[in-house]
Amino acid sequence: MIETRKLVKTFGPHSALDGVSLSIERGEIVALVGPNGAGKTTLLRILATLARPTSGSVRMAGLDVARAGIEIRRRVGFLSHRSLLYDDLSADQNLHFYARMYDVPDASTRIEELLTDVGLLDRRAEPVRTLSRGMQQRLALARVLLHRPDMLLLDEPHSGLDLMAADALTRLLAELSTAGRTILLTTHDLGFAAQLRRRVVVLVRGRVARDARAEDLDPASLRASYIGARA
Repeated sequence: MIETRKLVKTFGPHSALDGVSLSIERGEIVALVGPNGAGKTTLLRILATLARPTSGSVRMAGLDVARAGIEIRRRVGFLSHRSLLYDDLSADQNLHFYARMYDVPDASTRIEELLTDVGLLDRRAEPVRTLSRGMQQRLALARVLLHRPDMLLLDEPHSGLDLMAADALTRLLAELSTAGRTILLTTHDLGFAAQLRRRVVVLVRGRVARDARAEDLDPASLRASYIGARA
């Protein structure tokens, strides 16, 4: 579903990505773990067609990103560090706005379903600016899911969530994976990555330092891989 080969991205003399090769299957959840500056966000932006690689290739759902950007954007949901929500609009109004952009059929039903999933149905009429950071993050995730994308690219989706909300997010991601969604998410939180109990890819200085199933990595060995690769 998602494949990168020898992906390189440079900014002047700095290499943000240095030969990253990954293959992610349909329905798989992959946690991309690494310190700040490891290249996690850069990789997601390339996959979301928001940045071009310096060299290497990317295929998503069998499509070449360099040639089929428009079609890929229809099939991808990208959650960045910016929520892309309008502060003065309500949660409901924000989702209706994006539903029109994506031409989502039966939008009202879909929006109610998503607001229920992210635990915001009772806050749907409130302006976004009155919602907590965690609530805004959950609403941003609902926005990403509106058009039922095949592939989800989530940049630190648990950021700002309390423990209960993070647990709910983990359950939701598992449900989406079971339904066939392919999910690549970034985090620098080793505990969250281990909690997912899925595949974990450690990225350090733009290179894949380790790629393993979470059940093969106890928290201590995962931390050793993370810290050892930074040394």
